[in-house]
Amino acid sequence: MDKSKSIRKHWDSIFSKTEDLMMGWYEQDPKETFRLLNQIQHWQDSTFFISGAGTSVLVDELLIKKTKLILNDISNEALATVKQRLGKQAKEIIYLCQDISKPIETTIPTIDIWIDRAVLHFLIEEKNIQGYFDNLKTHLAPEGYALFAEFSQIGAKKCANLPVHRYSIEELSGRLGASFKLLSSFDHTFINPHNEERAYIYALFQQLED
Repeated sequence: MDKSKSIRKHWDSIFSKTEDLMMGWYEQDPKETFRLLNQIQHWQDSTFFISGAGTSVLVDELLIKKTKLILNDISNEALATVKQRLGKQAKEIIYLCQDISKPIETTIPTIDIWIDRAVLHFLIEEKNIQGYFDNLKTHLAPEGYALFAEFSQIGAKKCANLPVHRYSIEELSGRLGASFKLLSSFDHTFINPHNEERAYIYALFQQLED
């Protein structure tokens, strides 16, 4: 079994066997994400790409605002749960089920806002991290935005029984490169459903016009 299939099987198992409310990353109110989104003028008119949508209620909140959504997750089980929950609204969404570290070969609309909450940090190998950022830079619109929420350098070393790559603002900035400007960032301690503290960094970047 190749590594992508193994990882897909791992996440499918989690999403099929675990209730949303018991998942360690589950948040009932994505207010920290909106804290950054609200710094973007007219964000409601944007096309969003969520790099690891899972079963997040962020999707529901964005749909209320009539945004255009592209949801990606490596788990078909997660996407199936979202489709079932949203019902008729699900038809308005573009769904991708792929390893985000591999090139996106499907034709998708240009992305105005890329959101990553707790997905990037699961990529450990350098080639996979680079592949992720290649996707972001390829599909993000000029002057588009990238919003990250990742385990910070003082955060947990593992999640969902997998090792994680913990981030600093400096590393995120370095990997995005000089064509991106940091607009805002903050530390956040997330209390997960098991009442455990998880140290995150949140950051909003904008791609500079050529």
